[in-house]
Amino acid sequence: MQWVKVLGGAVGAAALLGLGIILGHVAIPIEADVPAPSISQDLDLEILETVMQHLDASRIRENLRELSKEPHLASSPRDEALVQVLLQRWQDPESGLDSAEAPAYQVLLSFPGQEQPNLVTVVSPTGRVLFSCRQSEQNLTGEQAGPDVVPPYAAYAPPGTPQGLLVYANRGTEEDFTNLQTQGIKLEGTIALTRYGGAGRGAKAVNAAKYGVAGVLVYTDPADINDGLSSANATFPNSWHLPPSGVERGSYFEYLGDPLTPYLPANPSSFRLDPDAAPGFPPIPTQPIGFDDAKILLCNLQGIVAPAAWQGALGCDYRLGPGFRSDGDFPADSQVNVSVHNRLELRNSSNVLGIIRGAVEPDRYVLYGNHRDSWVHGAVDPSSGTAVLLELSRVLGTLLKKGTWRPRRSIVFASWGAEEFGLIGSTEFTEEFFSKLQERTVAYINVDISVFANATLRAQGTPPVQSVIFAATKQIPAPSPVGLSIYDNWIRYSNRSSPAYGLVPSLGSLGAGSDYAPFVHFLGISSMDIAYTYDRSKTSARIYPTYHTAFDTFGYVDKFVDPGFGSHQAVARTAGSVLLRLSDSLFLPLNVSDYGETLRSFLQAAQQNLGALLEQHSISLGPLVTAVEKFEGAAVALDQHISALQKGTPDPLQVRMLNDQLMLLERTFLNPRAFPEERYYSHVLWAPRTGSVATFPGLANACSRAMNTGLGSTAWAEVQRQLSILVVALEGAAATLRPVADL
Repeated sequence: MQWVKVLGGAVGAAALLGLGIILGHVAIPIEADVPAPSISQDLDLEILETVMQHLDASRIRENLRELSKEPHLASSPRDEALVQVLLQRWQDPESGLDSAEAPAYQVLLSFPGQEQPNLVTVVSPTGRVLFSCRQSEQNLTGEQAGPDVVPPYAAYAPPGTPQGLLVYANRGTEEDFTNLQTQGIKLEGTIALTRYGGAGRGAKAVNAAKYGVAGVLVYTDPADINDGLSSANATFPNSWHLPPSGVERGSYFEYLGDPLTPYLPANPSSFRLDPDAAPGFPPIPTQPIGFDDAKILLCNLQGIVAPAAWQGALGCDYRLGPGFRSDGDFPADSQVNVSVHNRLELRNSSNVLGIIRGAVEPDRYVLYGNHRDSWVHGAVDPSSGTAVLLELSRVLGTLLKKGTWRPRRSIVFASWGAEEFGLIGSTEFTEEFFSKLQERTVAYINVDISVFANATLRAQGTPPVQSVIFAATKQIPAPSPVGLSIYDNWIRYSNRSSPAYGLVPSLGSLGAGSDYAPFVHFLGISSMDIAYTYDRSKTSARIYPTYHTAFDTFGYVDKFVDPGFGSHQAVARTAGSVLLRLSDSLFLPLNVSDYGETLRSFLQAAQQNLGALLEQHSISLGPLVTAVEKFEGAAVALDQHISALQKGTPDPLQVRMLNDQLMLLERTFLNPRAFPEERYYSHVLWAPRTGSVATFPGLANACSRAMNTGLGSTAWAEVQRQLSILVVALEGAAATLRPVADL
């Protein structure tokens, strides 16, 4: 791929400004009127301020208008047209980057049938259709109809036409289905109506199939997304709330990346699994519906009243079924038919990469990414992020073309393809360039949805990035209230008490909800996700209400989400400041000591909640305590070494070695054999945690599984194995932080 050649294939000079010993350096052509880069090049605060001042809210708004004016489902003609838009921007002679390209992967996607649309009906015993759910959302603004608006569907759900009595299964967790079974409800052959939340999309179908359920329906309850509001007058286009016909689309595939090429890039020559045997697809037909249709189904159910925690805001008592009550809208023996006609297709999907070569360390990469594809118009998800990406790259590109700035390290901007189908574009990229990215990537910045709402910043990341995000946000004014920095506003909404710093904003952890997932879980790269979001004290919505629907439009953002686009500008400034600090600072602004707080909190949770149980099975946490202490000591010593170097005139090679320690720390927490049941999850601190104790995930999960097994069982042996994995990882991390010459 050309981006590798651009960053790594130029001629290495005989001496790198007198120090040719720094590996991987490549010469950068310098225009006659631009001063040669200094080996001690550091963050230029004037350049930083210039970038902050030139990030324009009105330009972000116009970017969003262009990006979201038409639906752009992955691999669709409009999606490919946006590839060309990005290429044109990044190749512009006045504001473009050094190079740009659009490599494509051949990936397996899922689409609803065109000739046979998916359909959910209530049928009488004689087969007569009594009621049909909507096949498309109501055309409220003239943007919800048309051939490019994909009908609501569950991507990767298998085709089929199951029919059976309806049951209500709450959120479709295993516990929910167990509760139904405990109530004496026969689940075999039924259709389960579930609501979003509680379990992943695909997990609802997997859980249902274990109990013999034949098909699954999924809807969004107004209690979960609209703060209970459900009438047409109280919802979009009269407010930002989800209208009754709104349906959340989404991928129901269990894993990351292309379904047929796990751990291999989806190039034409790559080995592919048989689609009929590939794991991770939902086992039974599944279809999402709107809450107006769900109300008709759910409010006609018979059976016992559902538990209070299962009730919602559809205006009736939720009952469990099975089947409809005799005094309702349908005959008691009526059944629900779910006709799904999804199809699988191999399609070409493109990533777009824009590159700015580093002046001093071009072989160190700072990646900034956002996906491009959407389910429909995707104004919030993901185009709010792409609009910010284009504005930030325009400002930096303009400085680059004028010759007034070039970063110390290389910057790679990425527009990922087919994210909505399972983080496909970013995962294929990490598979193809696994070694190079692990060796050379400083950090990954993700800005997917840049603005959920306009109250406060929300940042997630691995602990070392906390300090650079805090430093950036302290210097940027909040859109509101006037007079506060983004940091000061953030701490009002979300905070925690830090043993080292006192009260600080809360930095969330990274799961697998966006393109940061393969970078942190698979490659072990320090990563972050940055967005503006809502005031949690004023809404219980699990996400912005029109998420993945045809109502997520430019007008929705312009009127309800961020009028004036001040929050978009705030995110652009925050992400831009973080990017410049990572790409230009002489010493990488990654604070490894902040990992110590996380490790200490995980250890304390394990001691308090699992210690006594482990002792009963002769398992000691002592080695883990020692490993945490070793890490803390090594981190403190490294901080002192950094301070000493910063006060003097450090040798460039000393700086390089130190920065490599900071960069490579995250990799030490990877163990590809730690979680054999999980695909791509190798990070022993941030893998999925199914156990209830907020501690190291492998230990928590193993203890949860072993809880009710006997002494000496294989489950308790797995607890010991997970503990050993942790100790080795933490000791390896401490060793990485110790002086390089200390073998």
